[in-house]
Amino acid sequence: MTTIYLVRHGQASFGKSNYDELSKNGEAQAQLLGQYFKNIFTEQPYIISGSMKRHQQTTQISLKECFPQASYEVDGLWNEFNHQQVFSLYEPRFAKPELLKQDVFKEVDPRAYLAQIFDEAIARWTNEAFHHEYDESWPTFKTRVEAALKNLCIELTNNPAQEAVVFTSGGVISVIIGKLLELSVQRTFALSWSIANTSVTTLKLVNGEPLLLSVNEHQFIKSKNPALLTWL
Repeated sequence: MTTIYLVRHGQASFGKSNYDELSKNGEAQAQLLGQYFKNIFTEQPYIISGSMKRHQQTTQISLKECFPQASYEVDGLWNEFNHQQVFSLYEPRFAKPELLKQDVFKEVDPRAYLAQIFDEAIARWTNEAFHHEYDESWPTFKTRVEAALKNLCIELTNNPAQEAVVFTSGGVISVIIGKLLELSVQRTFALSWSIANTSVTTLKLVNGEPLLLSVNEHQFIKSKNPALLTWL
């Protein structure tokens, strides 16, 4: 049986014009992740990464700590949905990320305020009436993520490995958990707020089918440096 480790990327650059780049915190988180993997893996796992910069930065930094000579596959099916477009079509001024950040951090409870905006923006994105307005609609994103998981399961069934690691994003991981637990859209995206940066969600592949083992493991960060824990 193969264990699949789904890794959310390290903290990206929220509120900057280019979100798709790790912050200094994100780089430090990726280092701790690599050290954790060095302790738990006895041999190199099968490794795959989304094609976004934050995915590959997390992959490269963590691998430097545990398997510095390792190669990995790149597959854009594991990429996150375009959250900046989802925000901007909900509120046009949020097309400028710095304005979203400005609004969020002037609130007494920034996380709660951002969660409210996120919920409302996601509700619009997943509403059938608006699907045509997005470059990638909710049904298209969901189908893409499910295809990524199916392809991985086929690959691991045909070419067995003890472990596989996928570097991806919180939205992707939430959709996979939602599919396996048959969650509603609302409950699926509620998971996004609990998935910490560089946290690990594990699946067990049994007879070619994925089963959920654990969600959002991040004790390896909390035990080393709790100040590095982030969810944005």
